[in-house]
Amino acid sequence: MWVPDATHEAMRDLVRARAAAARTLTRARQQLQAFLLRHGRIPAGRPWIRAHRRWLADLRFDHPAQQIVLQDYVSAVEDVAARVARLMGQIEELVPTWSMAAVVDALQAMRGVSLLAAVTLVAEVGDFARFANPRQLMAYLGLVPSEASSGGRTRRGDITKAGNHHARRVLIEGAWTYRFAARVSRGLHARNARPTADITITNLRSRIAASPDFSNPEARQGVLGGTGRRGAAGDAGGAGMPSAANFWTCGSGRPRRRGFGYAGGSEGGALQVEIGEVILGLVGER
Repeated sequence: MWVPDATHEAMRDLVRARAAAARTLTRARQQLQAFLLRHGRIPAGRPWIRAHRRWLADLRFDHPAQQIVLQDYVSAVEDVAARVARLMGQIEELVPTWSMAAVVDALQAMRGVSLLAAVTLVAEVGDFARFANPRQLMAYLGLVPSEASSGGRTRRGDITKAGNHHARRVLIEGAWTYRFAARVSRGLHARNARPTADITITNLRSRIAASPDFSNPEARQGVLGGTGRRGAAGDAGGAGMPSAANFWTCGSGRPRRRGFGYAGGSEGGALQVEIGEVILGLVGER
């Protein structure tokens, strides 16, 4: 049993407020795009980049009412985007003062985990060690397959989605990074060069980036899917279940037994356990 304190609940409220603002931004952009599509105004190139914003600023309609609608939609998008950026800035400002800051920083050593993803996971899951094994964490996140069995017949379907959907979403989104070869982007390079609460975390990041389990294209399927099989719950379950197991190993500092998503004995599995030991040590100091 784990009971979050008032500070943890406050951080969770802030993270969920940012997620709600991001959903509002998506709806506002969709409304603007639908309006433009109705009138045959289709931009060339990628949407919402600087060139697209300049195109919106230069766009003109014949009727004044339509121009008013366009400006209102654009203003709505800009207002919500500013709200999302403001909330994200507040998260970045408050995380270093949080008691779980060491966990947030250490989890970013994993591929596909940004600051926002790490904060969301820690805020929603809390203490990873409260789960006895990875499958308990998978069930908590709703990543286990549904089942409709009767007698001698066993039938499993899509994931249940019965658990915490905030953490499940960031886990699955982060797992999709394993479709591509590992590389150090500009943002990742800047993040890894940032001073951390413990120099051990920086060293772990460098070792994970060089680990064959995380950088070798032939090993990506083994890291992502464990057994090399398509997940019983489809693409979402196949991506999210081993990711949950990896985070359980990192968060609890305990190696998992053989099974789906098992990495024991490999360099990646050893690094996951070492990350967990660093996390438990830093949290214990606080």
